[in-house]
Amino acid sequence: MIVIDASVAVKWVLDEEGSEAAFALRAQQLAAPELWFVEAASALWSTASRRQISAPEAEERLKLLRSSPVQSLPILDDLASALRIANELRHPIYNCLYIAAALRLDTEVITADRRFVVACKDHRTFKPRVKLLGA
Repeated sequence: MIVIDASVAVKWVLDEEGSEAAFALRAQQLAAPELWFVEAASALWSTASRRQISAPEAEERLKLLRSSPVQSLPILDDLASALRIANELRHPIYNCLYIAAALRLDTEVITADRRFVVACKDHRTFKPRVKLLGA
């Protein structure tokens, strides 16, 4: 099992750099804290607000994401751990939920968010867990 974040999942429905690598991950068993749906919807809204896609297209793409092969993990299972990680990294808790889930599942997080990877680069526990998509 691999934990992915919303930045990876959104690439399944938006033609962006890294979309091909994101699609290749679909052959794996994937999981993500259920927050990923909110983050993906926000990315779709942002794309629509920049008029790169229409609002109805954003809604249609969200429907596609809802049927994607990602096991959604309850946030409350990892929230306390994510808060500790956020305090340690001084990084937003929503990203740290992905790390907490990966630690609990003894796996890694794949992300397309370079800032997330950089935030973990000097931490001996988190650096090997958080991988940049396509790297």
